[in-house]
Amino acid sequence: MASAAASSCSSISMMFLTHSCGATSSTAHRLLPPGCLRHRLHCHPLQMGPTYLRCLTFHSSAAEPPSPPHVVLPHASLTTEANTKVIDGKAVAKQIRDEITVEVSRMKEAIGVIPGLAVILVGDRKDSATYVRNKKKACESVGISSLEVHLAEDSTEEEVLKHISGYNDDPLVHGILVQLPLPSHMNEQNVLNAVRIEKDVDGFHPLNIGRLAMRGREPLFVPCTPKGCIELLHRHGISIKGKRAVVIGRSNIVGMPAALLLQREDATVTVVHSRTNNPEEITKQADIIISAVGQPNMVKGSWIKPGAVIIDVGINPVEDPSSPRGYRLVGDVCYEEAVEVASAVTPVPGGVGPMTIAMLLQNTLISAKRMHNFE
Repeated sequence: MASAAASSCSSISMMFLTHSCGATSSTAHRLLPPGCLRHRLHCHPLQMGPTYLRCLTFHSSAAEPPSPPHVVLPHASLTTEANTKVIDGKAVAKQIRDEITVEVSRMKEAIGVIPGLAVILVGDRKDSATYVRNKKKACESVGISSLEVHLAEDSTEEEVLKHISGYNDDPLVHGILVQLPLPSHMNEQNVLNAVRIEKDVDGFHPLNIGRLAMRGREPLFVPCTPKGCIELLHRHGISIKGKRAVVIGRSNIVGMPAALLLQREDATVTVVHSRTNNPEEITKQADIIISAVGQPNMVKGSWIKPGAVIIDVGINPVEDPSSPRGYRLVGDVCYEEAVEVASAVTPVPGGVGPMTIAMLLQNTLISAKRMHNFE
């Protein structure tokens, strides 16, 4: 992830945009640049049962092994608008957190180990501080130990690297997360690469991404937001194999790893980005759409194939005088139009958002189990 992308995204996310579903738009030519989705998408706040809490295992299609088991949520997690299922990310995330709580307790009782997550925050950005606070609360809610270092904006890169080194060597820490964006004087790539791959619960280490991209290799961790998107599909019994999938956006955080995950699930994947010609035409061929571009209401009903499934990762503020805050949050997809066409769709907020921290907690538990050979 480039610092410029994070910075650009940050400034965009602070604007109150005014795109509405019904407005005629030339958004086909105004897709935001890659990476311009604010880190962890508001850390979209918060896997599996006692027999499934492990890193998702993906298989290539060569040998056609049996698919891993997936828990399909009861119908209570789905609401219906017209003939469209609304995928309730809050309900899924709660179920996952409940399962993690059971596993953390079981691990503590069996071997006396409590999974630990360390977070490093640099600077005084209010949004970053909020994200870190949400992560700490989430850890506490499932019994995971949470450690935090808050450094001043003018701290040196060497100071950050020193704290990472300390956590790398700390046996009580099983996951390390550096809150992005970092101040402009720091090299984000150097900082992220300093995290031991065994503790890279964000899944952004180059070796984790490289393993994700290669057939026959398994990453130690999968990036949290894309992992949450696939988990939503699994838990709602939505088939991926053989389907046409379009990912809108190619950021290192969401778009690129989401496309790799879909490929591992044997989907035929197309990535639509800021240089794509005819994005509407391409998107309309998709059985599954994952949008992560950070452009409010960009994907209209006319972009959507009847019966398609939509996972909307975007979270964008738009002006709304009727709201006490003066704005409301919308996704990349025009929700009001999507529910008239799609077979299933995630709302914003309350769809993908709650899944990201749930996947972070799961990755931390996976790391602790792996380090202590605990099944």
